[in-house]
Amino acid sequence: MSNFCKEILVSARFSVRYGEKPPVLRQAELEIRQGEVLGLVGQSGSGKSTLAMSMLGLLDSKRATTEGTIKFQGCDLLQLREREWRATRGRRISLVLQSPLSSLNPALRIRRQLKEAWRAHAKGSNVECDQKIAAALGSVSLPSNDEFLRKYPSQMSVGQAQRVLIAMAVMHRPALLIADEATSALDVITQSEILALFAQLNREIGMAILYISHDLPSVAGICHRIAILHEGEIVECGTREQIFASPQHEYTRRLMAALPQMPLSCAILKKDAAAGAF
Repeated sequence: MSNFCKEILVSARFSVRYGEKPPVLRQAELEIRQGEVLGLVGQSGSGKSTLAMSMLGLLDSKRATTEGTIKFQGCDLLQLREREWRATRGRRISLVLQSPLSSLNPALRIRRQLKEAWRAHAKGSNVECDQKIAAALGSVSLPSNDEFLRKYPSQMSVGQAQRVLIAMAVMHRPALLIADEATSALDVITQSEILALFAQLNREIGMAILYISHDLPSVAGICHRIAILHEGEIVECGTREQIFASPQHEYTRRLMAALPQMPLSCAILKKDAAAGAF
């Protein structure tokens, strides 16, 4: 089924400001459909991470003022209480951040961190927990033997650590995964592997992914649609073919013009489109 025929999972239109400063997000309007990968692209300081944290209820309510709505599965996330947020984060909406070795607890073995991630939203025996952990690790092509589970984060490569974080994020099969610059800290080969993993999980689990990045070529390789964020506003949104072949907004055209990889990106884009990769 085409993603354009699928139901809308997220429908958001909201603003965020800190004190009397100009808004960080200004009537940012975004839709994410069930099972699609939506890319959110913008330069540093454009409001990408603020948008992600808003969708997870992680903004400092004492400093940030949020106005508008973020509808997720028919519920306005901006109206949730903290108890409701705790039941939502990690189960219905998950997050993968940029620096995996900073996101994992350096003092705890991987087994314990995976167990805590599972038990945060599930009850069951140790056997069931171990089975879920093995399945989650298998879904990201990691071993689940005792030797691996006894490791500390510092004993893994950055790529392995990122896969562990992704395993935690998909363990409860969320409807939405937010990947905030999740490949920015990786080398080119590992980045390519993680992008392929996101695409695989999108197909196998059917979860939607909000893939946030400043890197247009990586976005082109995974996303069905792309939204362009500039100075706190969504200035353009379209299919990846539309954005790359016929950008409408001046800022989007400037982004395209700044890409030294543009010919290669276009070639890959056309090849994927012809092959029906998505």
